[in-house]
Amino acid sequence: MLEFSNAKINIGLKIIRKRQDGYHDLETLYYPIGLNDILEFVTDSSYSKTPDPEFTNTGILIPDPAKKNLCIKAYHKIKEKFSVPSLRIHLHKVIPPGSGLGGGSSNGAFMIRMLSRAFGLELTEQEMEQMAGELGSDCPFFIRNKPAFATGKGDILSLVSPVLAGYYLVVIYPGIHINTGEAYTRINTVNSGVPLFELIKRPVSEWKNSVRNDFESIIFSDFPEIGKIKEMLYDNGAIYSSLSGSGSSVYGIFEKEISLSGVSGNYFMWQGKL
Repeated sequence: MLEFSNAKINIGLKIIRKRQDGYHDLETLYYPIGLNDILEFVTDSSYSKTPDPEFTNTGILIPDPAKKNLCIKAYHKIKEKFSVPSLRIHLHKVIPPGSGLGGGSSNGAFMIRMLSRAFGLELTEQEMEQMAGELGSDCPFFIRNKPAFATGKGDILSLVSPVLAGYYLVVIYPGIHINTGEAYTRINTVNSGVPLFELIKRPVSEWKNSVRNDFESIIFSDFPEIGKIKEMLYDNGAIYSSLSGSGSSVYGIFEKEISLSGVSGNYFMWQGKL
């Protein structure tokens, strides 16, 4: 079975408070985009006596996949409850890890979806979301994989209309890996202002001065070159630009397809219609 597990961007990211369990309550809009990894598995009885499926990886290589890869963790979550055969899993990685685009979370959620479908497990969306939530806070989003407003620690989802349909998106990843956990320890948790859910109801052309990502002040201070990417996107006509997640990817939303000027350095860039 083969699937194309896609990335997401965050439209706004507002940190509300730190929870007693160590996580943070937040508000954000998850939006799926057409940047994809390629995920495939086949059954293999020769691996039935091993604890882990065979895992291979091309494209962007994942260090120490047995510990970090959510495809393998998703497989074990399923195997805790169901009898499924051993697998050979192959991941062709295109979405940069540590970029704020949710590539690893997407891989894990898609593996749950694929296993349920391939082996007739008949898991409901709610059951798959609950299982995905045990892998990571943004993993449940990729089960339905539709624009969704997220609260809680990012796992309480409410579907919204595709407000960006027809716009063009440019995503730039400068090759800087952001430690999300460390970024959260430095975030200001003072909650004030208009709720994000109300702000995103406004026209996209009004988002520039109202829809914010709370991580930007920290990340741009530590890495000024990331902040310059946002400035460059606005200089090229973006109607809205933002850091995605805790970074380091920055995206710009445009009314039409463009050819960027001012892009320098060995950056990863993707663009497409939403």
